[in-house]
Formats: sequence, structure tokens, C-alpha cells
Amino acid sequence: MAQENLPELVYDNLVIGEELGSYEYLLTQEMIDEYRKSVDDPKGLFPTIAVKHDATALGLAYEDNTGGVNAGNEMEFHNPPIAGKIIKVTGRVHDKYTRRDKPYLVIEATATDEDGRLIEKMRTYQMKKPDEVGKKWHPQG
Repeated sequence: MAQENLPELVYDNLVIGEELGSYEYLLTQEMIDEYRKSVDDPKGLFPTIAVKHDATALGLAYEDNTGGVNAGNEMEFHNPPIAGKIIKVTGRVHDKYTRRDKPYLVIEATATDEDGRLIEKMRTYQMKKPDEVGKKWHPQG
């Protein structure tokens, strides 16, 4: 799904509410089975979390050369997805803020199926200064 010639992600230029990439994919029974096997849960209901909807949506809109450190996730699970259905994903910039002089970005992705059933909503919090990680413990580094 990577696109060429995407604009570079510039934190200061991001706008809260900005729409990111959207995309669709077919959820197969094989994908569900592989997910259940990988998490060692034969009844795992939400294999869609393995797709990383948020990161994929951001990657459709921007070339992120900054990178980021995962600072947290929020997941809302609504209706288990059904094999054989098309999953539709939309992403947006949910929030951005500064904490302890470090910029944070909150990416939200919403997944629905082809029938309009809400599957999940996820928010990922990223600290956008990855070079700051570890300085608390090794300030000379």
C-alpha cells in the first residue's frame, strides 16, 4: 500500500482532525486462523488489531522520517469482524500536544465492515522525538 512521492510528515504542520489515508481489505478465514494461532487463543475475536490500521493510514498520507516511540494505545472493540467481509479503515489526526518539551501525536483509525458495522476504533500515542528515549537514564548519551 506504500505510495510514492508522499509529503514528509512535519509535526508542526499537522492539523487536529486532518484525514489520513483510508483503505479496504478482505478479511479471510485464513487471516483469522493465523491471528488466533499467533496469539495462542483459539477464540481470538479481533484479528484486525494485527493489521496496525493506524500506522497504515498514516503511511498512506505521509512519509514519516522522524519515527516515533509508542507512548500508549486505546482500543475500543465493538463488533467482531466476520470472515469474507471487506474491512474499511479510515485514519485521522486525533490530537497533538507537548508534554515535558516533547511532541506527541495521536493517530486514530476506525474500522467498519462492508455492511457499516463498527468493528473497532484505535488511538495510538506516539512521542515524535525518538532520540530523547533513554536520556532520563543516560543523560550524557
